[in-house]
Amino acid sequence: MTTTERREPARSADERTMLEGWLDYHRQTLAHKCEGLTDAQLRTAAVDPSELSLMGLVRHMADVERNWFRRVLAGEEAGPIHYGDEDPDGEFHPTEADTWQDAYTTWQGEIAAARRHAAGFGLDDLSRGRNRSIGEPYSLRWIYTHMVEEYARHNGHADLIRERIDGATGE
Repeated sequence: MTTTERREPARSADERTMLEGWLDYHRQTLAHKCEGLTDAQLRTAAVDPSELSLMGLVRHMADVERNWFRRVLAGEEAGPIHYGDEDPDGEFHPTEADTWQDAYTTWQGEIAAARRHAAGFGLDDLSRGRNRSIGEPYSLRWIYTHMVEEYARHNGHADLIRERIDGATGE
C-alpha cells in the first residue's frame, strides 16, 4: 500500500480551485485512513450493530462519486457498483472475496471519471440529471459542496473506525 500525499487546499484561490482542492483533500484523507491495514482489518465493522467499515466507506464513496458526477451531472446511464435491489446497502457488506485493491481501484476510477465530467461544466452550469423528488437540476457548485460535506462526514466515521482497529488517530 502506498502512502497518500495529502495536500491542504490553497488558502487564496478562486472558488473552483478552492472547491476542487477541498474535495481532493477529503478524498486523500479517506485513503490515508485506510493505509497500512490488511484486507481483513479494512472489512472490520466499527462496533455492533454498525456495519460501517473502512472498505465499506470506500466502496460507498465510489458509488457516491458515480452517482453525482456520472448520473446526475453528466446524465449517464451508470448503474450502481456495489449495491442493488437484492442488497440496497451492498457497498457496506464487503465479503472475504472483496479486496482493498479492487475497492481502491474502482474508487479511483470513479474519481477520475468525476474529474473528467466536471471539467466540462462551469460552477453555475446545471446538471443533465435532475433531483428525483422535485425534478430540478443541480449546479456543479452544489454538487462540489455536497461532495465535500459527504466526504467530511464519512471521514469522521473513518477516524473512529481506524481508532477502533489499531488505535491510530489524527487528521
